[in-house]
Amino acid sequence: MNTTLKDFPKRTAAYLNKLSKNNNRKWFEANRDLYNSDFLEPSIQFVVEMGDRLLDLDPEIVAIPKIDKSIFRLHRDVRFSKDKTPYKTNAGLYFWNGKLKKMDASGFYFHLEPKLFGVGLGIYMFPPHLLKKYRDVVSDPSSVKELHRIVRSLEKKGYSIGGKKYKKTPKGYDPNTLYPGYLLYDGLYAWYEGSNLKEIGNGKAVTVIFKIFKDMLPLHRWLVKNIL
Repeated sequence: MNTTLKDFPKRTAAYLNKLSKNNNRKWFEANRDLYNSDFLEPSIQFVVEMGDRLLDLDPEIVAIPKIDKSIFRLHRDVRFSKDKTPYKTNAGLYFWNGKLKKMDASGFYFHLEPKLFGVGLGIYMFPPHLLKKYRDVVSDPSSVKELHRIVRSLEKKGYSIGGKKYKKTPKGYDPNTLYPGYLLYDGLYAWYEGSNLKEIGNGKAVTVIFKIFKDMLPLHRWLVKNIL
């Protein structure tokens, strides 16, 4: 294990907690060294180590240890927001299948806040062209049966399935098709949330999170095969 990750995510969560109490440019710039040592460097190392492991699950996975690539930036775009605080107070690390651009493709996501973490897999929101393709696929009995088996298996393991948005079947699709509930989704992803950071502490983060990603892998493979 690289020593940079020995105290991850404890140190990174502590930094995010300090940022949440001092969410202003003056404090951020005065503590740039802390940003580098407790947020940026561990995030880079996590992306490198997790990216290497994820290649065993998906050889087309993209893991780029840079801001605005696999590491989401902390700076917020406040131009059209009522909330003018300049920084996010969570870390977001993302690995995606290289068939499509970053936010369109199915991918693996790790989310960290001061007092909780999340592990997700899938597509948070389908772009329009993929949404139509998804709806066509889940209208097909053979494809949706496979998806339903995967979803039920993940739910039995304690993971939640997100992306359900609509209350009525979209226009142009049969509300009596097999498992019509999947037509109500505008994204499709598995999610695990933990409130005890010790679960991924003491240098265990990459190993524990990778195990969760591996559990969720069938959904990623279904999306890559049928939607991308």
